[in-house]
Amino acid sequence: MFLRENRRFKDGKHHRYWNIVENRRCAGGKVVQRQVLYLGEINDSQVAGWSRAIEAFDEDAQRYKQLSLFPADKTMPQEAAGHGVQVRLDAMQLHRPRQWGACWLANHLYDELQLDAFWSRHLPASRKGRDWQKILQTLVCYRLIDPGSEWRLHRQWFEQSAMADLLGADFALAAKNGLYGCLDKILPHKQELFSHLRQRWQDLFGARFEVLLYDLTSTYFESPPPDDETDKRRYGYSRDKRSDCVQIVIALVVTPDGFPIAYEVLPGNTADSTTLRGFLQKIEAQYGKAERIWVMDRGIPTEAVLAEMRQADPPVYYLVGTPKGRLSTLEKALLDKPWKTVRQGVDVKLLPQEQETYVFAQSHARIHKERAMRQRKLRWLWARLQQIVGMTLTRKELLMKLGAARAKAPAAWRLLDIDIPDSGTAFIFKLNRNKLRAARRREGRYLLRTNLNGRDPADLWQFYIQLTEIEAAFKNLKDDLQLRPIYHQLEHRIEAHIFVAFIAYCLQVTLRARLKTLAPGLTPRAVLDKMAAIQMLDVHFPTTDRRILVLTRYTEPNADQKLLLRQLKLELPPQPPPRLTTAPPAVRYPAPAL
Repeated sequence: MFLRENRRFKDGKHHRYWNIVENRRCAGGKVVQRQVLYLGEINDSQVAGWSRAIEAFDEDAQRYKQLSLFPADKTMPQEAAGHGVQVRLDAMQLHRPRQWGACWLANHLYDELQLDAFWSRHLPASRKGRDWQKILQTLVCYRLIDPGSEWRLHRQWFEQSAMADLLGADFALAAKNGLYGCLDKILPHKQELFSHLRQRWQDLFGARFEVLLYDLTSTYFESPPPDDETDKRRYGYSRDKRSDCVQIVIALVVTPDGFPIAYEVLPGNTADSTTLRGFLQKIEAQYGKAERIWVMDRGIPTEAVLAEMRQADPPVYYLVGTPKGRLSTLEKALLDKPWKTVRQGVDVKLLPQEQETYVFAQSHARIHKERAMRQRKLRWLWARLQQIVGMTLTRKELLMKLGAARAKAPAAWRLLDIDIPDSGTAFIFKLNRNKLRAARRREGRYLLRTNLNGRDPADLWQFYIQLTEIEAAFKNLKDDLQLRPIYHQLEHRIEAHIFVAFIAYCLQVTLRARLKTLAPGLTPRAVLDKMAAIQMLDVHFPTTDRRILVLTRYTEPNADQKLLLRQLKLELPPQPPPRLTTAPPAVRYPAPAL
């Protein structure tokens, strides 16, 4: 294996992307390169670290030691003479292949966050011996590795995984009633878990919580609206463009490093602007008063809430986007302000007010992107209108085609002056150059407002662009962890389902924090997929005395997996000890009648 560098010129500078590649020799002497891992842009020290790890797995220098069934450096004690067994190697059988590697890694992350200890205190086993903590651990690992319904876990996944081996349990963990019963027990401990996770991330990664990112998303249901008027499933503005379905709203708070510290499930018809005040109170009640900086997108805070944040003791700082309409009122005042470069390709202007400071930022890369998008849409709309002019249509057909064109390119439509007479099918259109100039001035530019007066503009801009972390959190919850479809009908189980997905996301964030120092392009999903290739199976050796020697073994990690384990500083546990069992009696079927 070796490191391969790919260069790309982007945004006015050269970028270097790294992959780990190995050569595979195929038939006819042909060599095919296989990409083992994508690392992204890594610095020189990270390149050196990966190079050392790869050298340890050089196929020419590496030597594998042949392992025997019993230790070769120990002699059999005399008192054991006569108690040995003879195995029939020709009758060896392989049983129950199951996925082990990703399950082991997920359980390791679970233990690293000390969730086993936390839930053992809050979910003691039942009097009937049902281990609720291990059932929850199974649900969380399932959601992280191969998400699906609880019924699929019960019917299929648990038997195909090594969770029973890793947790020292049996199929009782996947009993259908136990899975649903566990969901009924976990919600009351949500706030305590938030505090526990905050402390663990601080201990493990030195996480800081002075800057908080706040945003909302929604997830929908295909089920009909509930009869209960207090149910949170309601129609509302859908981020998934499914306004035809009932939904719920999820409000989330994460740190700039992506560590989630709180979330709340709200009714589907909740307006964004009505949520912030309650969330501020919840964070203050749980974590105490502190000088925190809240970063939000426009539409979340109201003027009344911002005024309360400014007057709070200690003050609650904020950095929030503003509607582009506000830029029109401040445009003249901003013209005289000088630009300040905060990083290559990004400039800002500051406009201090009485209690706030407006931050006008422009990104050259964003300007080029938005300008290209606008030009593409405008060219399409212009060509489409020319096609419609040449068609023979009734007035009703004309209006329908114009409406369809407007719906497909609404931003470009606003740049045209279109004159449609009250009767007939003739219409004229032309470009409004004043609107086009105004649009060009605002492309790639956005206006922020903050009460962090006197703060470095580079810090303010950096705070705001970190909102991408919370967008990535929503994307991972919906796509990677498959938050939906939600099969539950009871409201408390819907919220418990989201709670399990949240805990699984916490495991994913912990793994991502481990990978961040190694390579930014290496994702938790890529690592889980690599580790999932490590299987576990039962090797059966029949003995001459009609017993069976069972060796439960996980497969030897290949070079890719050893490389990951070495970089993550993880060691696989020892193989389970062998077992000697009595062979089941042979089933004799009657001979068919002639």
